[in-house]
Amino acid sequence: MSVARAANPILPGLGVADPQVRVFDGRVYLYATHDYSPDNKGFRMDDWWLWVSDDLVNWKQVSTLKPEQTYIGKPFRDSWATDAATRNGKYYWYFSAGRDDIGVVEGPTPTGPWKDPLGKALVAKGLTPTAQRDPGILMDDDGKNYMVYGTYSFYLAQLNDDMISLAETPRLLKLDKLVGPYGEGKTDDKPFLHKYNGKYYLSWGSYYAMADNPYGPYAYKGTIIVPETTQAELINNRLTYDRHGSFFEFKGQWYFICNDFSRPGATEHFRDSVISYVHYRENGEIAPIRLDRTGVGTYDARGSIEAEDYFEIVGAANHETANGGFEVRELTNGSALFYPRIDNIDKGAVLKVRYSNGSALSGTLEVRQNDQKGKVLGSVTLPSTGGWDKYSEMEIPLASTSKQMSLRFNFVGPQGEWARLDSWQLQPAKNAAPAPR
Repeated sequence: MSVARAANPILPGLGVADPQVRVFDGRVYLYATHDYSPDNKGFRMDDWWLWVSDDLVNWKQVSTLKPEQTYIGKPFRDSWATDAATRNGKYYWYFSAGRDDIGVVEGPTPTGPWKDPLGKALVAKGLTPTAQRDPGILMDDDGKNYMVYGTYSFYLAQLNDDMISLAETPRLLKLDKLVGPYGEGKTDDKPFLHKYNGKYYLSWGSYYAMADNPYGPYAYKGTIIVPETTQAELINNRLTYDRHGSFFEFKGQWYFICNDFSRPGATEHFRDSVISYVHYRENGEIAPIRLDRTGVGTYDARGSIEAEDYFEIVGAANHETANGGFEVRELTNGSALFYPRIDNIDKGAVLKVRYSNGSALSGTLEVRQNDQKGKVLGSVTLPSTGGWDKYSEMEIPLASTSKQMSLRFNFVGPQGEWARLDSWQLQPAKNAAPAPR
């Protein structure tokens, strides 16, 4: 099954839920549960699904893991949340066998074929005083691997090098404050761990906490989903309920993917998955994400586009600005930004960029179609603006346009930072009627 869907949700109406994304060898793999039917009255999930994408827009289903292929050994309706990892040329798919057991299968590729190496649960009921489900795997950059799991109380254990056994007795993770979709005093299930810039992030749905090492203690920070940055049609009275998901990095951009049931026809027992960009503040905290129907990996030319929402970055980095927003900094010779699948472009549109240059240097912004070797559509010199906090706008007439285009911004000039990009937009040519909304 292949689905091209340049919007949120990414795979609507299929019941793709509890999404865990892993990037292996430059490809995106989505390990997910599978809500059985729109008619579900409770959680019925008969198997686990695996999807793959190269661009976060076009998805192909490449594997199904059935309970019969595991130690469960028979049809089973509680095929709950899952995650994956790799080590020493093998791939491991961890899964919840209902509320209280965690199993694992292994294979030679990210898509299998899968076999159960244990013939029993990896984490069996009763090992720790929590509902032992929803494994999340942290592949740390020192080569150690950890599993976090649990419901309301989260436990962490390092995995042995074989990835199918625990290297230690699971430890309770300490949080300074318990908050979740049910209010204060309670977290949720589906914990996840990721690492950014030396800090560890423990999340449960849209809520998260930070620590200096994987065992904590963790300091609660808040929720990344708030009404102020959520498109109106995605808002309901339980905005942060069941946002089970994961964080991942792809081509220099960070993302959060999670459950959603705002689409007409979706329910809390027949869910979709949505993806948003993730931006980290200078102190390491995560800014509230923008959750909308446009999604990621595609752009709408009818509005201003934030520079930090690129699909791919080379030789530059996101930074928080003084007003709490974000921009792309460290732009210099050889830097590049890529924005694919820009829709609703007017004929003869003009590219307008908002930038600052606090240096004595100047360089050229070169706009190419599609990629590094694509047609040059236009260019402009970016002179000093008199300070990094002083912004100017420059217009670039494009040699040709079409209704949908992919643009690559190349920065050509001297070494050393000479530009920071805040945003850009494609404006209709003068005297031309804008594209219909």
